[in-house]
Amino acid sequence: MLWPFKHFSKSRVPLRGTIEAIYGMIVTQAREPAFYRSLGVPDTVDGRFDLLVLHLWLVLRRFRSTSEAKDASQALFDRFCDDMDANLREMGVGDLTVPKRMQAFGEAFYGRAAAYDVAFGAGGDAPAKALCKNILNGEGMENARRLATYAQTVMARLDGLDAAAFEAAGWAFPAPAEG
Repeated sequence: MLWPFKHFSKSRVPLRGTIEAIYGMIVTQAREPAFYRSLGVPDTVDGRFDLLVLHLWLVLRRFRSTSEAKDASQALFDRFCDDMDANLREMGVGDLTVPKRMQAFGEAFYGRAAAYDVAFGAGGDAPAKALCKNILNGEGMENARRLATYAQTVMARLDGLDAAAFEAAGWAFPAPAEG
């Protein structure tokens, strides 16, 4: 009776526990006080959102090279969207406004992700400039450089993991001071 659905096995919902664990790590890291105290990230809703997006992008970037890349990336992005939706509703945003705000979140994510792809691919001061614009409101280039160094440290750490350790959430973000 269930045979037509056999191809919709657990792999269709990839790494569910891992996605929850990784998203929890992303949120926890984005709340790390050192970003706000030492690196000049504005301690505002927008500043926290932008830092969350940076960490999400860093992890999604690493997922591109795993065997579960497409499904896992989509599951992680879906988890982010679910979280943003829940936060909006918790803040009292009305049901009719939530879809518009979610669209704005998606556009913000994709815009920043594209900017980070280009900037980190270009190297030099491009990553710091992108982070200064997108996270530091165009102010504090020295902090942007330190944030770019941190992001590059995260990239190197994630890239150095074997796929099994990465997919099993057997890693941690470095402290911002390590960047």
